[in-house]
Amino acid sequence: MNLTLFQIPGECYEKQEFCFNTALAGVLALGASLAATNAWAVPDQPTAWEKCSGIAKAGMNDCGALDGKHACAGQSTVDNAANEWIYVPAGTCTKITGGKVAATKPAKK
Repeated sequence: MNLTLFQIPGECYEKQEFCFNTALAGVLALGASLAATNAWAVPDQPTAWEKCSGIAKAGMNDCGALDGKHACAGQSTVDNAANEWIYVPAGTCTKITGGKVAATKPAKK
């Protein structure tokens, strides 16, 4: 009795080059399909940025506080303070729980 884990069909065994080319074409088609799908997952560069307040973690704010309490980045002392902000791509702030748009500016080119 011949016990093999993988059995090659008779016609593939006789035409190994054809079977190899067919398998290679399938792998390439799958790779191209996955590459095309992943290309859409990355958004374009933003055309504008928003100052989004109320979402910055302590010490992670961008620039000064909205109320003038301090003038430098990274000086917030509590998470989600209403006067602390970070830049996010335009249209993103209102999608974040607690985010409020303080200002919008065009992106650098």
